[in-house]
Amino acid sequence: MHIISGIISFILHIDTHLGDIIRQYGTFSYAILFLILFAETGFVFTPFLPGDSLLFAAGAFAAIGSFNIVILLVSLWIAAFLGDTANYWIGYFFGQKLIDNPRIPINQDHIDKTQVFYAKHGGKTIFLARFIPIVRTFAPFVAGIGKMSYKHFIMYNAVGGLAWVFCFTLAGFFFGNIPQVKSNFSVVVMAIVVISILPMVYEFAKAKFKPKQQA
Repeated sequence: MHIISGIISFILHIDTHLGDIIRQYGTFSYAILFLILFAETGFVFTPFLPGDSLLFAAGAFAAIGSFNIVILLVSLWIAAFLGDTANYWIGYFFGQKLIDNPRIPINQDHIDKTQVFYAKHGGKTIFLARFIPIVRTFAPFVAGIGKMSYKHFIMYNAVGGLAWVFCFTLAGFFFGNIPQVKSNFSVVVMAIVVISILPMVYEFAKAKFKPKQQA
């Protein structure tokens, strides 16, 4: 519980923690953000890492000169692209073995929700999932398990990663330092998380209750 509360606190107060990272590590902060984003998209057991909120906060700091916005956008897009790519190949070669291994903390419910999303949107899930926490982490893994054509995967991966990184980072860059946003950053972060997961909740609920309605 202590770990979970720590993660939640980190996400809700991402602006404070990111500020501490920048002050302590300076230019090396780019590498830290790169690794966090890579891990959030690249490993199925780290869906709890901040994605949307981290991009938004990083953009806000770039607006006040803490980051170079061009370097930030390019490095984070590469991190997102490589993360999904690694996750795809992990799923492709080791997916079912990892799911069946009781020692590896992969939530089967998260896999099921991602498969529901795939059933609805097909290959476009790789693009759409970028904007949905948890599904974002599991989508490339499930694509690998399903042996999705890598040619199609890499296209959705590149475009989806670009859209996701640019959308949230530039949103933070242009709006993150508005006084009302800055003074209520935790509320804004929570709103981003809630809005992001609504499509997943809707699709899962619709798939779950549809058979009952037909019966």
